[in-house]
Amino acid sequence: MSFFKSSTERDPNNSIVRLHTTIWVLIYGGLLALVFGVVMQRFDEELGWYLVGAGGVLTVVGTALIYVRARMK
Repeated sequence: MSFFKSSTERDPNNSIVRLHTTIWVLIYGGLLALVFGVVMQRFDEELGWYLVGAGGVLTVVGTALIYVRARMK
């Protein structure tokens, strides 16, 4: 018997597990892209702004999915 249970043992619904994974990948990936965009602006301003915009959009989508998940039964 393990102390930590896997996510499939806690929640038998695999679609919710996939949603949680997608949420956190979008949020952390978006924040990482945003930071890379800020750093990249020193070298290539156009590419930097593109990464900042894409990272911001990904982060907002991940945050909106948290709201969607909160409304699910």
